[in-house]
Amino acid sequence: MTATNIVQGIWALSAIGLIILVLLHSPKGDGIGAIGGQAQLFSSTKSAEDTLNRVTWALTVIFMGLTVVLSAGWLS
Repeated sequence: MTATNIVQGIWALSAIGLIILVLLHSPKGDGIGAIGGQAQLFSSTKSAEDTLNRVTWALTVIFMGLTVVLSAGWLS
């Protein structure tokens, strides 16, 4: 496997994760709190939303950064 293939795999996984996390967000602020058992992993619904926001932003930065790297052709 080349470095490009590995980066493309990470890029694809971050895209899928980003799609899932965006779908978990609720426009009314319910978000992950609406999913019964999942909210019990966190001390409160607010901390669940904060964690969801942080992970979403991290995946967004990873996805955009890898998009630039792959489109510029810096790995080949």
